[in-house]
Amino acid sequence: MLQNSVKQLRKEQKLTQEQLGKKVNVTRQTVAFIEKGVYDPSVTLAIKISNALGKDIGEVFWIE
Repeated sequence: MLQNSVKQLRKEQKLTQEQLGKKVNVTRQTVAFIEKGVYDPSVTLAIKISNALGKDIGEVFWIE
């Protein structure tokens, strides 16, 4: 199962779900679903999110 630290990293950078969504061209709802683990992002989106958060992809997403 894919795990992520999107919510924690987003909050550390004081970004809202909407702000992060705009940075990576998705809706706030998509960010929320990723944070909750309801939706697994594509590799492209996972890379965009990691880049937007200034982290390596392995720091943001991992398989448990």
